[in-house]
Amino acid sequence: MTGRIIETSDDLAEGMGWLVQREKLFAQAYELTGELPLRRKPEGFAELLSAIVSQQVSVASARAIWGRVSAAGLVTPEAVAAASDDDLRACGLSRPKLRYARALAEADLDFAALRFMPDEKIIAQLVEIPGIGRWTAEIYAMFSLGRADVFAHNDLALQEAARLLFALDTRPNERQMRIIAADWSPWRAVAARLLWAYYRIAKDREGIA
Repeated sequence: MTGRIIETSDDLAEGMGWLVQREKLFAQAYELTGELPLRRKPEGFAELLSAIVSQQVSVASARAIWGRVSAAGLVTPEAVAAASDDDLRACGLSRPKLRYARALAEADLDFAALRFMPDEKIIAQLVEIPGIGRWTAEIYAMFSLGRADVFAHNDLALQEAARLLFALDTRPNERQMRIIAADWSPWRAVAARLLWAYYRIAKDREGIA
C-alpha cells in the first residue's frame, strides 16, 4: 500500500491540521512559518541524476554542472550509457559521480512501478544503486512521489529544528529522531516541511551556521 500522497496544497493543509492537533508546538511553529511550500518535483531518471550531481558541491556549482548535463542531453539512461567518460567529465562530473551516473543508467529502474510500492521498499530499492544514499532516496520519495509519511531522519536541519522547537539539550541523532518523529505518522513528510521552514526562520534569528 502506498498510503497518502501529497499532491496539492490542500493535502498539506490537511496534514498540518492533523499535526497541530497532536503537537501544540507545531501550532506555534506554523504561526511563524505560514503556509508551507508544496515542493513537488518531477519523477524519473533525470531527477535522481540531478540529486547525484548535486552531492557535496555548492548550490551554484550543482546548477552549473546540471545545466551542462542538460544541455548535452544526458538526462536519460540511454544517453548516459552511450556517452563516453570524456563526455561526462566535460560536463563537470567527478570520477565517482561519473561511476554513479553509469550505475543509475544501468539500474533499469521501473519508475512507474515505484509509484505503487510501499515507502520502505522504494527506499530499499533506490539505496541499492551506488551513489544513492538513504537521504537521497527519502527526498525522492517525499517530493517526487509525494509520499506523506516519509521523513529524512538523518537530515541535520531537521534534527536541529527539532532541538530548537522542542528545547532539547542536544541535537537528536538519527535513532532519536526516528523515535521522536514516530508520533507524527501518517503525516511525517508534512512535519518535515514544517521543520525545514522553521529551521530557516530560526537560523535567520539566531545566526545558526
